[in-house]
Amino acid sequence: MQTFIKDKTGRTLTLENAFAKIFFRLQTIILECVVYFIHLIGHFPSHHIRRLFYRIAGISIGKGSALHTETRFYDPRNISIGDDSIIGEKAVLDGRDKLVIGNHVDIASEVMIYNSEHNVNAEHFSSVESIIKAPVIVADYVFIGPRAIIMPGVTIGKGAIVGAGAVVTKDVPPYAIVGGVPAKIIGERRNKNLDYKLGRAAWFR
Repeated sequence: MQTFIKDKTGRTLTLENAFAKIFFRLQTIILECVVYFIHLIGHFPSHHIRRLFYRIAGISIGKGSALHTETRFYDPRNISIGDDSIIGEKAVLDGRDKLVIGNHVDIASEVMIYNSEHNVNAEHFSSVESIIKAPVIVADYVFIGPRAIIMPGVTIGKGAIVGAGAVVTKDVPPYAIVGGVPAKIIGERRNKNLDYKLGRAAWFR
């Protein structure tokens, strides 16, 4: 008598597919443990200690950059941060696809950057097949205001400014100022010869 293996949606799996799902589940559990550990490290009041463990976890962090307390990550291995950039408290950086943050980027508190989302029209909403992934790129000298949300597939051009609380669903041109839900261009940055440094982050933030 042949035994059939079925997944949670009731679909029949081959033995090969079943082992692949088990392996994927084990990988996911290990990643969740790593993510939880670096979440705990995120409360430690030292930029140097936090950076050390973030780099060990796979995040590329450039010279002079700082990530303030309680930063959250979904997968650290695909995240790259350039030189002299600052990530504010309680920011969410999604590394389930490539996330590239450039040099001299200022990301304020509680900003959320996502590069993975559900396909709301998928037959099985919670299945792996329903996940849509797309890289996010934040170019040099960008400022993102508090509680802004950046959605998958977005590129924010050099020197652009994203207003507080904005939801960015499409690319932002260089030096543009955007705001609103969804974000729209509301102005343009006058200075296009940007050459500043953000400098040292506060010790206990």
